[in-house]
Amino acid sequence: MALTKVSTGVVDMSQDTGGLIIAKGNGTYVSSGGERPTCNATILGSIRENTDENKVEVCTANAGTPAWRFLEEVGPTSVPLTVDYLVVAGGGGGGGNTNGYIAPGGGGAGGYRTTFGTGNVNGGGTALEAAPTLLVATNYTVSVGLGGSGGTGSGSPGGTIGSNGGNSSFNGILSTGGGGGAAQINWPNAQSGSVGGSSGGSMPSTSAPINGTPAFTNPIQGFAGGGGSNLASSYGSGGGGGASSVGIDGTSNSGGNGGAGYVNLITGGAGAGYAGGGGGSTYRNNGTNGTATHGGGISSINQSSNNAAVNTGGGGGATNTYAGGPQTTGGSGGSGVVILRYPSVYAITFQTGVGFISSTATLSATSEKVTTITAGSGTITFA
Repeated sequence: MALTKVSTGVVDMSQDTGGLIIAKGNGTYVSSGGERPTCNATILGSIRENTDENKVEVCTANAGTPAWRFLEEVGPTSVPLTVDYLVVAGGGGGGGNTNGYIAPGGGGAGGYRTTFGTGNVNGGGTALEAAPTLLVATNYTVSVGLGGSGGTGSGSPGGTIGSNGGNSSFNGILSTGGGGGAAQINWPNAQSGSVGGSSGGSMPSTSAPINGTPAFTNPIQGFAGGGGSNLASSYGSGGGGGASSVGIDGTSNSGGNGGAGYVNLITGGAGAGYAGGGGGSTYRNNGTNGTATHGGGISSINQSSNNAAVNTGGGGGATNTYAGGPQTTGGSGGSGVVILRYPSVYAITFQTGVGFISSTATLSATSEKVTTITAGSGTITFA
């Protein structure tokens, strides 16, 4: 059929209450005996009704290669708003102590929940969660949990347990704050670490060993803290639990290492480590203090420099002191973080006045954006 070209501005349908009748035909290509022409550079912009699908389609190179695409799928609004997330709660604080008495435990990591990764990489070794498909112009609640404060030295003997970390959440996905590390608060009775997304490490005992504390299980987001030793001479305490492994039990000559967390690649590139437990400590300076990874704080003697890394959800390291030394404070847990990965055609608007701190990067290779929220509690909307 010959083409009739019409100059711009000579067709006026403003008084017509009907509709423009356009070309139509089935969805089988002409080359296969049907009525659908091949979409190529010579007919870009052509529209037709696909009578097999009862949809209008347009010949477009929107994705780089000319192809027929249904009209409602050409523009940005056709891209589903599917959002991957990483929600990490604040880590628990490490236990504090004074005068070198029974060693306190390391803080547990904050709960770790994510849709992004391969295999069982969710907190507690569970399967990945399903990424939700959200709506534009709808409020979604976000909250970033604070890290728990470290326990302090008090009395002789004495000390206070680390505080639990704060919860983080996104769209009803709640990650539970990490449990605080145990401390000697009522000698000679021993104490277990506090329950959390991952639980705090337990202190040692001069009688029976103290078991590690199981982590929060509704849902599972991390692992138990390590147990405390009853073996002289160092009486090591347990390390805090981490997202991917339990805190290590204390031994006769060392505090337990904090449980490992995870490296997550949701932000692109090499990724970062999250939700490692804090290291446990030992009696006075007789043994080796526990170490930590993935944001958790190491244990220390006579100092308070064992804080977990901010925005990792790591547990704070335990602390102890030489006999007669100063009161020392356990390491603070690391604050949590909420990271969202979504199609780049959308943008996030943050509620003002609620302390949000965020940054957004565009991943050109995947046509996605990644928004990292490091503080605040309020609502966000997509547009």
